[in-house]
Amino acid sequence: MPANLSPDYYRAETEYRKAATPQARLQALKSMLAAIPKHKGTEKMQADLKRRIASLREEMQKGSRKKGFSVRVEKEGGGQVCLVGAPNSGKSSLIAALTGAAVEIGDYPFTTRHPQPVMMAYEDIQIQLVDLPPICRHHTDMGLLSIVRACDLILALIDLASPRVLEELEDILAILEESHLKPVSFMPQEDYWAATVEKRVWIVGCKRDLDVAETWNMIKELYAPRFGMSAVSARTGLEIERLRGEIYTALDIIRVYTKKPGRPAEMEQPYILRHGSNLLHFAQTVHKDFSEHLKFARVWGHTRFDGMMVNRDYVLQDKDIVELHI
Repeated sequence: MPANLSPDYYRAETEYRKAATPQARLQALKSMLAAIPKHKGTEKMQADLKRRIASLREEMQKGSRKKGFSVRVEKEGGGQVCLVGAPNSGKSSLIAALTGAAVEIGDYPFTTRHPQPVMMAYEDIQIQLVDLPPICRHHTDMGLLSIVRACDLILALIDLASPRVLEELEDILAILEESHLKPVSFMPQEDYWAATVEKRVWIVGCKRDLDVAETWNMIKELYAPRFGMSAVSARTGLEIERLRGEIYTALDIIRVYTKKPGRPAEMEQPYILRHGSNLLHFAQTVHKDFSEHLKFARVWGHTRFDGMMVNRDYVLQDKDIVELHI
């Protein structure tokens, strides 16, 4: 029996995907449960929503009993990007430039004392940036590296005006290696429980507006073969917009939009998938039962013609529009 979900349900589902706090997610889940038609065809969906509501309530209750800060930052948006660097490397200033968020910025070391997640807008999605306390040889909270272990991308920030810039970058990469985090230039397959986890690292040189061209050229010569690299100025905004796009590209993700038969495409709040995902992966992301009942799909975007019928193995591309037929 078809679910025949109502517009109110889809609106609540959109709010759930947009929600940035546990409270907002809980309210959206309740609205989804209230709006879903109550019949045999939606029994599994009702049970799944009730399970998710109970699980989220339990998680919120546990969180309220905790003291201090957690070494786990819940992922939000299209990807989680951790900013690591030596004291005064410019992490907080860069986050402010990328997001417009009011973060604490100081000329003294260790201004950032706790993990600070902030959302960065890129076109029609949000990407989570996490400003971490500094890491260096004489001061590194190894517990915080568990956040880095779970993230999707590492931005290694360096102050190009620092006389110790090369040593500071070498220390960052060495500390990651010693913590069983292998810096790589590509997006690896996820395996959080492996003894050594590969993580894509992108090097960002800060204070590009100063007289640092010689230093930057030296660092590029040493590290460009291994890592993606950008030089920016948070103060002037130089190359900040380009860096947003480079972060998105480095995350190796794609956006996929949905379309109902006979209706315009829904071009807000796209689904986020790993690059290389196929139609079956997308159907599972939309709903866990859809992959079992999927008959076919039509795709607008990168197919030979708009609305082309594709099979389950079709590899999706960024900004494809998909019409699922269940």
